[in-house]
Amino acid sequence: MSSLPFGLAISAALSVTSLLIVLFRVSPLTAPLQAIPALFVSAFLSATTVGALVSIGIWRLIPIHDWDRGRITAIGLRQGLLLGLATTVTLLFLVLRLLNWWIAILIFGVFALIELSSKH
Repeated sequence: MSSLPFGLAISAALSVTSLLIVLFRVSPLTAPLQAIPALFVSAFLSATTVGALVSIGIWRLIPIHDWDRGRITAIGLRQGLLLGLATTVTLLFLVLRLLNWWIAILIFGVFALIELSSKH
């Protein structure tokens, strides 16, 4: 296994663990100054690392292009980062009580269009 996907797998396990700890152990009612930023950071890291790993796996599984592993990894990291940003923005709208189902679709649609506009 390559070193970068292995490091991503370790960071994905740690970030998902931290997200679960924040969700189950930290109360926003008793410590809102620590709970809300911890939730955003752990959700961003979890969505980014898991999204990057899934994207790298899909691009390696479906050999449509003749890209090398470095290019596939770069594309997977970019797609994971965009997924993490979209998830964080959606979570921010949810905390601010501005989120509807169509707003969530629009947020993810904007980030999907940003990904489609980038050159592979």
